[in-house]
Amino acid sequence: MSTNRSVRNSEVAAFPRLALCTGFLTSLVLAAACAAPADQAPYDTSAVGQAPSQPPEADHFVPSTPENLNWGWFPIDKEPVLRMQSGETVRVNTLTHVGAGQNEEPVAYLTGLGIPRDEILQDVLDFWATREGRPREGRSGHVITGPIHVDGAEPGDVLEIEILSIETRVPWGVNSMSARGGVFSTSYPGFAEGDPVLDIPPGTRHVIRTGEVDGREVAFFSDDIQVPLAPFMGIMAVAPDPVVGQPGVTVPGVQGSRPPGPFGGNLDVKDLKAGTTVYLPVFHPGALFYVGDPHGAQGDGEVSGTAIEQSLTGTFRLRVHKDRSITGPRAENGDHYILMGIDLDLDRAARHAVWEVVNFLVEEKGLTPARALSLASIAVDFHISEVVDLTQVVSGLIPKDVFLR
Repeated sequence: MSTNRSVRNSEVAAFPRLALCTGFLTSLVLAAACAAPADQAPYDTSAVGQAPSQPPEADHFVPSTPENLNWGWFPIDKEPVLRMQSGETVRVNTLTHVGAGQNEEPVAYLTGLGIPRDEILQDVLDFWATREGRPREGRSGHVITGPIHVDGAEPGDVLEIEILSIETRVPWGVNSMSARGGVFSTSYPGFAEGDPVLDIPPGTRHVIRTGEVDGREVAFFSDDIQVPLAPFMGIMAVAPDPVVGQPGVTVPGVQGSRPPGPFGGNLDVKDLKAGTTVYLPVFHPGALFYVGDPHGAQGDGEVSGTAIEQSLTGTFRLRVHKDRSITGPRAENGDHYILMGIDLDLDRAARHAVWEVVNFLVEEKGLTPARALSLASIAVDFHISEVVDLTQVVSGLIPKDVFLR
């Protein structure tokens, strides 16, 4: 979800390429498998998109109370809301920004959109009541839970985030758009004077009900359209190392939450759902894990600037990997290795994603660069994951089933 349309000159510096480390993903998969208890069955990805039956138990729980929430940034020196051991699990409540960040009182605002009073979380009201005391300069609009300190994590390590489950907290979400929002913004790199303007009234918001049909969760877009629910967290991050002039950093020490980066953040990659494992580089002791910007469903691109913005609960297993290093986010699930390219320019992001895929195939699968690029062109799908958050993300999905060993 993009919540800040302005682009400052200091935010258009060149974005560093995310290079893939030799042998990294394969080694992490083996390490994770060795660390799992012998009686622990692998996660069943066939259930993704179905209505949750019984949420998994977890070692810890982090509620979305005001003291556990941050508004539009990733503090690097905030006291952790939880300290946990590597390999433990945690359930985390998250809030959508809808109803929590506007000036209007949330009950009046949300019931005015047609949302019943009994479907408004108390957490939304409690957070809204604290908004006046929260700093705003250099921040965006996401509501983010954290940080969670993982014992033993040190700069240069890798934090593994195994996504065990994602569940909806309320049966509704909101999608917002405008005639000059998302890819149609005048600040969007592809904008040109004279472009046509869509006939969309200012402040248009669609409340989208969600529920269960034939054992699967869906979004009731209209009487004739149902969209399968595929909940995921738009933001998963570690505490960054912000430098003024980098994308989203206009205030010293403050990383705004709009643009994703090497620390993860507002990736808005819809593939990062239950059954997926995400890897992030560590920049600060304890890693300091953040999660938020919950989405019920999103198309690749998130072209209006928002998805189905819907409060969710996620259950994660966090592991620290020592003696390994990466420079940016990557992921995998049962079917694909997911390599990401991130840049202010979409063309550059695509180049970075292809480079990451080629590096992976060379280093992990033993191909020559020529064979790797050939395989990337005939077997790998490159998705435009998001294009509305200043830095843009292209994901290369390498199918695992093409490898016979």
